[in-house]
Amino acid sequence: MAKGYSQSEGIDYDETYAPVVHLKAIRLLLAYACHNDFKLFQMDVKSAFLNGEIKEEVYVDQPPVFEDPKKHDHVYKLDKALYGLKQAPKAWYERLSQFLIEKGYRKGKVDTTLFLKEHGTELLIVQIYVDDIIFGSTNNTLCNEFAELMKGEFEMSMMGELTFFLGLQIRQTSEGTFIHQEKYTKQLLKKYELSNSKHLSTPMSTNAIVEKDETGKDAYPSLYRSMIGSLLYLTTSRPDILFSVCLCARYQSAPKESHLTHVKMIFQYLSGTTNLGLWYSKRSSFDVVGYSDADFAGYKIDRKSISRTCQLLGDMLISWHSKKQASVALSTAEAEYVAAASCCAQLLWMRQQLEDYGFKFDNIPIRCDNTSAINLTKNLVQHSRFKHIELRHHFIRDLVQNGSIAVEYVSTETQLCDIFTKPLNFEKFSKLSVELGICYPF
Repeated sequence: MAKGYSQSEGIDYDETYAPVVHLKAIRLLLAYACHNDFKLFQMDVKSAFLNGEIKEEVYVDQPPVFEDPKKHDHVYKLDKALYGLKQAPKAWYERLSQFLIEKGYRKGKVDTTLFLKEHGTELLIVQIYVDDIIFGSTNNTLCNEFAELMKGEFEMSMMGELTFFLGLQIRQTSEGTFIHQEKYTKQLLKKYELSNSKHLSTPMSTNAIVEKDETGKDAYPSLYRSMIGSLLYLTTSRPDILFSVCLCARYQSAPKESHLTHVKMIFQYLSGTTNLGLWYSKRSSFDVVGYSDADFAGYKIDRKSISRTCQLLGDMLISWHSKKQASVALSTAEAEYVAAASCCAQLLWMRQQLEDYGFKFDNIPIRCDNTSAINLTKNLVQHSRFKHIELRHHFIRDLVQNGSIAVEYVSTETQLCDIFTKPLNFEKFSKLSVELGICYPF
């Protein structure tokens, strides 16, 4: 280990940033592999950072107990990185990407942790997360060749078929792929002593009121924030708890006992649904579609609206989010329009990522349940009541005009984003969960 804490910017290092794959990119890769009926494999690079070559002039002390008795006042000059150096992750990424490019791989246009190589009609895909590497191809020979290539250059650990990655448990079957976090969920329930709690059918009741509660009894802040942080990570495979977790997360600065009660109710729901997860069926279509909705003035403190969106490949849920809008919307149409623009940005990312996989999509539908917002995306005339909307949200108009995006009406009853917008009764909550591919393992 190097004493990275003693490094000075501009002297010992210049840049430290190394790209890291997003979890939504992993889900997209899993959906692509499922659709094309091939399995993904995983390998790990042993002591990855020790392979990175550094450009800066860096010196380190001799390790304690291992000093040279004749040259105890000497230091080592580094040619390669050590763990602890601030630039070690960047040096490793550059070393690995340079090696793969020299071997004929091309880097993804959007995701720089994605590497691809064509062999005729076959495609080998490699996705990198620091020292963990996921790879797969419709031709198993290409996978074996890649494994041998990596073993010849680095010291590798072959981990076989992809089953566990970044906390996600992945089961690849002949019918499809199941993504879940059962192990992590059980660990959370045990950690907060809620394993034997009473089971609830939904994470939040329809008449629940979660507000500032200035007169309520204070909750232990560290416990509350720890629980919220744990639940936020769980939403990477459990979008069914996204609304309730995000709602409770707003009160982390000064949590009250009433807020903690609602968080515990989420855990009570989880205690009875530990093995729920996302199902990607091989029979699913491969059409990109987005759903957009907004909770107008949903944040009671500053009256800002909440954007809720989700993006799917056929029936396979890839991305979803719930985010408070930057400014107060003056109408429902404005709130929905801003949410649609946010959904559009996510769909553009998916479209560009899928272009690397060899797919081309136009007229990607965004399904919205507000006709005024839909008309605003199609009408190029700037009406006076919409002059105040920030310019960055209007890019959706250009995309609708050139045919990249098509904003369509969907009834409130079939709006999938309703599960991210408000607490629902068990009947509707279960129906939307199934439509989003949230289910128990087969």
